[in-house]
Amino acid sequence: MENHELNRYLLNKPFASVSQPFGEGIDVYKVKDKMFATLALGKIGQENSAHWWVNLKCDPDEAAILRDIFEAVIPGYHMNKRHWNTVILDGSIAQGEIERMVDNSFLLVVSKMTKKDQTSILVHV
Repeated sequence: MENHELNRYLLNKPFASVSQPFGEGIDVYKVKDKMFATLALGKIGQENSAHWWVNLKCDPDEAAILRDIFEAVIPGYHMNKRHWNTVILDGSIAQGEIERMVDNSFLLVVSKMTKKDQTSILVHV
């Protein structure tokens, strides 16, 4: 999955917005002001061979399982490593699996919101 495809997928979530509060080059995706993803150019290898990285919120047990299954899933870079994974967009993970991880991150963040906010968001899912 390419970064521009992922950007479009992230922004198609209900009430999703993007900003760069951590500086240029680090896109932060929020649903009603709660972060559910970040997207930035990673730090692997030489500059011209780096891949895009997406940070996604994840259930701690599932986070550990995904890290065991996929080499391109690592503990969340600059995030709480128990609750966040970094997915390296190197082409080794199918687009459908990345979309599933995004959906889970989005729904996990929404599940921690007030019932009123949950209802207003989930009616669009």
